[in-house]
Amino acid sequence: MPSDLNRDEWVAALPRAFVAGFVKTDKELQERAQTSGTTVTFVIIEGWVISVASVGDSRCILEPAEGGVYYLSADHRLEINEEERLRITASGGEVGRLNTGGGAEIGPLRCWPGGLCLSRSIGDMDVGEFIVPVPYVKQMKLSSAGGRLIISSDGVWDALSAETALDCCRGMAPDAAAAQIVKDAVGHKGLRDDTTCIVIDILPHDKLPVPLPQPKKQGKGVLFKSMFRKKPCDSSSNVEKEYIEPDMVEELFEEGSASLSERLDSKYPLCNMFKLFMCAVCQVEIKPGEGISIHSGSSNPGKLRPWDGPFLCSSCQEKRDAMEGKRPSGRRCDSDSD
Repeated sequence: MPSDLNRDEWVAALPRAFVAGFVKTDKELQERAQTSGTTVTFVIIEGWVISVASVGDSRCILEPAEGGVYYLSADHRLEINEEERLRITASGGEVGRLNTGGGAEIGPLRCWPGGLCLSRSIGDMDVGEFIVPVPYVKQMKLSSAGGRLIISSDGVWDALSAETALDCCRGMAPDAAAAQIVKDAVGHKGLRDDTTCIVIDILPHDKLPVPLPQPKKQGKGVLFKSMFRKKPCDSSSNVEKEYIEPDMVEELFEEGSASLSERLDSKYPLCNMFKLFMCAVCQVEIKPGEGISIHSGSSNPGKLRPWDGPFLCSSCQEKRDAMEGKRPSGRRCDSDSD
């Protein structure tokens, strides 16, 4: 956490920081001419607040102690996301199935050029730039009873529903639960797709972790558990303040727009993480008069003016224009890869 922000300011700034970080990472991979991309499900847990940013078809689900299932990520497969299909075609891309000749089409819907089945990812440089890295972001606040997170790649979710994944590992410690979920997914009709899984238990202060069924060496599962365990408060007054707040599961924030103009809008907290004369994406310093407003060229600026910030450097402005279909990209190439 930045030293000049308090906890509430930092949590409020995370949605915008996620967007800037995802786009900056994609831009850096593009500059390095790396063409192999990835889906991303990124989770930050601060106290009882869970913040998730996602692109692609990996997923994160939450089961609070009170019960029920919350989906904290979006599925950006073209097959099931009509809104994303419309965005891509409006930006100059084409959506269709693989044509094997003679008019026969097979497989899932793909974006052309490139043939990717997803509308969003990071680092897929052999497809059009309308395959964007702008993440869907959701923030939830747990009650003090805690809950369980499951973060898995698409191979798990192609085989198991959220309820099945939670039920098959109920009562297990996080590392054993993750192994059980992968085992059940791989065993489902001989599935051999990507099947990675992380399980995280967010526990009340007075509740001990579930004991392991047998002694094991400390490995990655234990490391993740300790990384994401709630940090102790600095003083008793902070503890008292936390427990007088409404103790219930609450949805704090949700946004999935692919538009940088909307996601980096000044309605989000600037705090000290987003200084006025720094690029809102790559954080390079911009001299007064050199930055380009994210509202420049907007067809529906509302009450905002083109000279209102935040601002982008010229490189990030070019990236935004390519993502929104306002100019052809000269740095990505056509490919028939998946």
